Amino acid sequence: MEKQLIARLKASFDDIAHKTEDGIEFWFARDLQTVLGYAKWQNFENAVHKAMVSCESAGNEVSHHFTDVGKTIEMPKTAEKIITEYMLTRYACYLIAQNGDPKKEEIAFAQSYFALQTRKQELLEDRLSLIARMDAREKLKESEKRLSQNIYERGVDGDGFGRIRSKGDKALFGGYDTEDMKARLGAGKGRPLADYLPAVTIAAKNLATEMTNYNVEQKDLHGEPPITSEHIQNNTSVREMLGQRGIKPESLPPAEDIKKLERRVRSDEKKLAKQSGKLLTGE
Repeated sequence: MEKQLIARLKASFDDIAHKTEDGIEFWFARDLQTVLGYAKWQNFENAVHKAMVSCESAGNEVSHHFTDVGKTIEMPKTAEKIITEYMLTRYACYLIAQNGDPKKEEIAFAQSYFALQTRKQELLEDRLSLIARMDAREKLKESEKRLSQNIYERGVDGDGFGRIRSKGDKALFGGYDTEDMKARLGAGKGRPLADYLPAVTIAAKNLATEMTNYNVEQKDLHGEPPITSEHIQNNTSVREMLGQRGIKPESLPPAEDIKKLERRVRSDEKKLAKQSGKLLTGE
């Protein structure tokens, strides 16, 4: 996510923040609906209700984080109408964002914005980069799982899958196979290489794997040799593409162990409910 976009989204969320007399930060649901890109209140309220369920399931008091305050709006001919409105703590907003579509930039940003107890842009940028790497890792896991299933159905066992993947890595990393790259990056014993790769390399491996999946299915390849050849060619093509942009994947420094990042993210989220404070019912 570009810095300019992050700055613009940050300003939008900052502008609609409020504080109670006790200093508890909160947001109104209908303001949040707009900045999260929901056109219809009904759809947004569904996300609010799902977030309430998540809040209760986590053992937190829903009324401490979601307070129905109602809102009066003017109607034609001087009439008035009371509509549903909620005050939401930072934790409530985070849960709502978690129930949204992360493909939407506003939702993806909100998940990090509300997870952090700071509004410093550089920390938001760091977290968004971290989340992007975690998402890329999950996509690679799924594409490799699909490849494993694909080639198993075509006569290749688990050991064969390991050999195919390692030879693909050797093509991608300029002659270094999987074990070579693990040693270069200091990967823990028995840990996947991808857990120590930067996001751009994870994405490159995923692209090559998806290309192999596609061609294995389209060409109906069977047996280890033709599938290995296909995977090598795809990794070679991806390496050439990276090279055109001045990127040598084998020369990039190792990224922080992704398992440590995941633990840090979970720890931040567990603290969030307590750090958000409590809204008093009826306030």
